[in-house]
Amino acid sequence: MIQIKRIYDEPGNQDGYRILVDRLWPRGVTKEKAHLNEWDKEVAPSDELRKWFGHKMENFEEFSRKYKAELKAKGEELQRIRELAEQQNVTLLYAARDPEINHARVLLAVLDSSR
Repeated sequence: MIQIKRIYDEPGNQDGYRILVDRLWPRGVTKEKAHLNEWDKEVAPSDELRKWFGHKMENFEEFSRKYKAELKAKGEELQRIRELAEQQNVTLLYAARDPEINHARVLLAVLDSSR
């Protein structure tokens, strides 16, 4: 199972393998408090796309399309995450405030679409 969760939420027993999927380290979170197994910047949106998006609802549809296009070049990394999820739960962690309009939701959809 692959799920998403804000890094600011408490770690849970069902989290399994915890991967931070943001390009920037989240404010106010220590490495100890994050309880990460890894920080995977490779699957995060490019800096240019992230800045353009700005977490604005009106940009989300176009952002999703562009981010999915970026992810097409990350096939090996996406497959590695899928394989991890076959062995254990995987939680993709993100720092965005909005649980509905964020890159982790798009990444999860891409990972789920080819399983």
